[in-house]
Amino acid sequence: MQLLLADQLGPHFELEADLLLPIVDSQFAKRTYHRQKAHLIRYAQLARAKDANVTAVRLESYRELKDHPGLTSVAFPSSRGFLALCDSLGLEKLPNPGFCSSFADWENFVAGAGKRLRLEDFYRKQRLRLGVLMDGPEPSGGQWNFDADNRLPPPKAGIGVPHPFVPVEDELDAQVRAELDELERSGRAKFMGVDGPRKFPATRSQALEALEIFIRDRLDLFGPYEDAMDKNDWAMSHSLLSVPMNLGLLSPLEVVARAEQAYRAGTARLESVEGFVRQIIGWRDYVWQLYWHFGDGYEKKNELEANALLPKAWADLDSKAISAKCLSHAVEDVNQNAWTHHIPRLMVLGNAAMQRGYNPGQVNNWFIDAFADGTPWVMPANVIGMSLYADGGMMSTKPYAAGGAYIKKMSNFCGDCPFDPAKRVGEDACPFTAGYWNFLHHNRERFSKNHRMSQPLAGLKRLSDLDQLVEQESKRESL
Repeated sequence: MQLLLADQLGPHFELEADLLLPIVDSQFAKRTYHRQKAHLIRYAQLARAKDANVTAVRLESYRELKDHPGLTSVAFPSSRGFLALCDSLGLEKLPNPGFCSSFADWENFVAGAGKRLRLEDFYRKQRLRLGVLMDGPEPSGGQWNFDADNRLPPPKAGIGVPHPFVPVEDELDAQVRAELDELERSGRAKFMGVDGPRKFPATRSQALEALEIFIRDRLDLFGPYEDAMDKNDWAMSHSLLSVPMNLGLLSPLEVVARAEQAYRAGTARLESVEGFVRQIIGWRDYVWQLYWHFGDGYEKKNELEANALLPKAWADLDSKAISAKCLSHAVEDVNQNAWTHHIPRLMVLGNAAMQRGYNPGQVNNWFIDAFADGTPWVMPANVIGMSLYADGGMMSTKPYAAGGAYIKKMSNFCGDCPFDPAKRVGEDACPFTAGYWNFLHHNRERFSKNHRMSQPLAGLKRLSDLDQLVEQESKRESL
């Protein structure tokens, strides 16, 4: 009998005939999950438990699985914690079909990668190996990457795409809500964020419907506006499919195949399809492989010695306690939806956390807990590496720090913000603009040998009001 973990719920994970699905309350006691994330996990498990080949068992702890001697195998777990559990149970670990590359594929890539494990190199090898968006030996359209074409700011009237898939809640949602309410009342769990209504698919059929709606209605405009932020549109043209993929309800290969079909049929532009495909067979697989490649201890990296505590406004998802409109909107989107797209994550939330020196481990855990698609494998490289540069450059060649000018260019947040993105000193100085220069100042020695930081550091030397700026930022209590 195969052990079926909570992120392995789709049919592509049926590697044995009989499946044992543990439904465990204590998983919600260990972390402060977003209420909507907990709801999704429990709903998806209870829905899967109805299938004829699945035996569901209610447990207080995963340790109780030792009392089920019929277990023999498991698809390779997606975290070191579950790997240790499966090792303790003596389970055979089968290949994980939730990703597009195997560990052997990764080792082949590493062997020829040289000193740096560049995403672009990995992505191109994935395209070649899988035959995705290839016209014979050449990439479709004659180039590998259309990222330069996909950087438009949000149009004033909005992008005008139909809304994403929204599930209709049913009796099982009511049952899940009652179970989570009881866990809170009994003190066995504590959640953050707004409770529902459910926004993401949590069954195989719902996930397939969400995929088709995205391909039909939203994929074509995904590319041009994938980096844009709109205060009136939390989803933009993003697929939101990371959630069902990370529950194992959709195979990434079937998602990529549908996107390529849309390009071949002429219903989605190549720039959009390529950008979307790169997120899945490129970025998603890349951070999964890096989770194992970097190994135990990566989550504790803190090369910039950032030890400020995560603000209460973040922990409580209290957007009203935040004055900067971009940051307030990002936190409120997480509060309401347990999700924001990759640019608010990187260039607003991650940028703020890096500039202010929030402890990387706390930030990483917050992203895992607060986001519906947050997992122990997906966040470390994204947060510890790319967002916070806490690994000192193991993953990215420079910190992704930016001032208010970037946010103004790529969003419509700044118009009604009390801060001016063009100002770095004064009562209305933008905390991102001032924070950017303050961050560079405090880390100037660390970055002095990084050639990609030479231009920003040269700009730092030219600031006539640097002392005033540093003093101002040392006194800033909140954003």
